[in-house]
Amino acid sequence: MAKTIFIAHAISGDVAGNIKKVIKICKAIHSTSTIPVFPSFTWRQYLPENDSTKYYAGLVNDEYFSRGMIDEIWLYGTKITEGMLKEINLAISYEIPVIPKNKVLKEQLFKR
Repeated sequence: MAKTIFIAHAISGDVAGNIKKVIKICKAIHSTSTIPVFPSFTWRQYLPENDSTKYYAGLVNDEYFSRGMIDEIWLYGTKITEGMLKEINLAISYEIPVIPKNKVLKEQLFKR
């Protein structure tokens, strides 16, 4: 059975560039044993970026985690952002393993 992996990566700032990075990550890890999930791909297609959509993103993420749809959360990028921290805390609250995918994020995660 495949693992469903929630991809945590910064999006704010260079939104288009960061989304391209996430797509590249998803392509690299997608296999018969790993299914990447990045829910904001969907809602970013039809909702404007504002405080309401940030709230909506939190609701969507909570649904994925609370329904047991996520096996692990993998951290990518160079910095744990505010949004990523919310995702990390959500994963921890549901006892979902948090896996930093580079040394920088590993150090940041364990300093919190």
